[in-house]
Amino acid sequence: MPTVAQRFAPHHSRGVRAQAHPAAPVVLMVSGGADSTALLVMACTSQLDLDDGRGRARIARERLHVLHVNHHLRGEASDADEAFVRKLCERFGLPLCVEHASFANLGGQNLEAAAREVRYAAARRYVRELCTEANVPRSAARIATAHTASDRAETFIMNAIKGAGAAGLSSIPRRRNIIVRPLIDTTHDELCRYLEVAGIPWREDESNQDTAYLRNFVRHRVMPVLRERNRNVARNVSAACDILGDEDAFMSQLAAQALRVCTKRRQEGLIVLDGARLASAEVAIARRMVRLAVRQLDQDARLELRHVEAVLACVASGEGSTTLPAGIDVRMEFGTCSMRTAAAREELTAGWLTVPGRMALAAGRVLEASIERVPAGSDIIAYVRRKASAAPAGEEIAFVDAASLGYAERDLVRLKESGDGVPVEARAARLWVDSLAPGDLMCPLGMHGRSKKVSDILGEEQVPVAERPLVPIVRTAPGGAVVWVGGIRLDERFKCTAMSRVLIQLTIHSLDSAE
Repeated sequence: MPTVAQRFAPHHSRGVRAQAHPAAPVVLMVSGGADSTALLVMACTSQLDLDDGRGRARIARERLHVLHVNHHLRGEASDADEAFVRKLCERFGLPLCVEHASFANLGGQNLEAAAREVRYAAARRYVRELCTEANVPRSAARIATAHTASDRAETFIMNAIKGAGAAGLSSIPRRRNIIVRPLIDTTHDELCRYLEVAGIPWREDESNQDTAYLRNFVRHRVMPVLRERNRNVARNVSAACDILGDEDAFMSQLAAQALRVCTKRRQEGLIVLDGARLASAEVAIARRMVRLAVRQLDQDARLELRHVEAVLACVASGEGSTTLPAGIDVRMEFGTCSMRTAAAREELTAGWLTVPGRMALAAGRVLEASIERVPAGSDIIAYVRRKASAAPAGEEIAFVDAASLGYAERDLVRLKESGDGVPVEARAARLWVDSLAPGDLMCPLGMHGRSKKVSDILGEEQVPVAERPLVPIVRTAPGGAVVWVGGIRLDERFKCTAMSRVLIQLTIHSLDSAE
């Protein structure tokens, strides 16, 4: 968001950078309606503020380009709009680019929103092409739309009816990246009078009279009543939108900083937040933190207030779960708030791990297996403890008796035949690695052969439900006995004993340390 110096300094003192690219294109989005027709005429004959540091200034004619998108939604009327814009561009000597759109398959999307996306996507493509031709950075270009104070007031009321927060009530921004709205302080009626005085016609879209659409209802039913009370209602609401927009940007900046501090883990499809920090945040910031976190997972997820407050209720109580739009699962447990997309929940790591060998795990980790012969005369228990204690920080190590897996003979004769090496069958060892499955049981080390559900063990270790699919489960075979719950617990049946001679070492560490 702008600082005081950026917002209120004289234009001549902040316009040096804007002069660096005099050939940067300015794309005018023109539909043929009164507002966009006035934008084209003013761009050619008057001064406009493109928010490039120069303030209100004339735009060099060679910088101007016009984009018209024919949506083909009104048959011959749509084609007539295109023909009108072509003649207008010929009259003022401006180059025109026409894009054609089809909406045969909306996929459940709102038509108005789909058409808007098509227009802006076309404008971005056009700007990219023009900047490449002119050899200027895209940041120097501008896409100018003809939104007015009237549009802004209508959008404010529409969003208020829907129950929007500060972001929605900020309505249409003056600028978003390279998209600028130089007519945002002018009303629709003023632009119509401007064109009438200039003797320039414009196109009317008959569908704009249908009050079944919310915008048209606000425009034709609500705004006239408000103007009876205050003729300047559009400008007054627009001024309020400026204030709300600035404060919303500032609050969002604070929320983004708080979210960074609060994030304990982030990977594709998963965000884990510190529950205590989120619970201690001010409600106004916490709401935004939740929205920002969800946006990082899925840009298209549309949250309502009830969704955000359901998440915060779980955080406040220290436990609970809820499902958000786009199938995002939220769980508060063991002091963490985990958010996971539906796709991430379905991702399971499964495959064979050869011995020796390595296997990539989730969250940038690697599981490695190696095999070794215990030196003759060694105290096996002391040997294993010494090796484990020497492991670097961040590594998880387990030692498995190869003989217990059936890959090394217990027979002393076979061991003697192999000399100081490893028996041949042990060199062909392999283990199956996957994720937790319903009903998984093991005999945890230290429980003297008594079985226990793996899910209960993970619960005792305070592994959040959302993160349990990331815990590697090492088995003898697919669906076989659990050998090791990666980094958490070894099975009693596969532990090293005083009789162990051949060991399989399982190590989990980060991908960086593995390379």
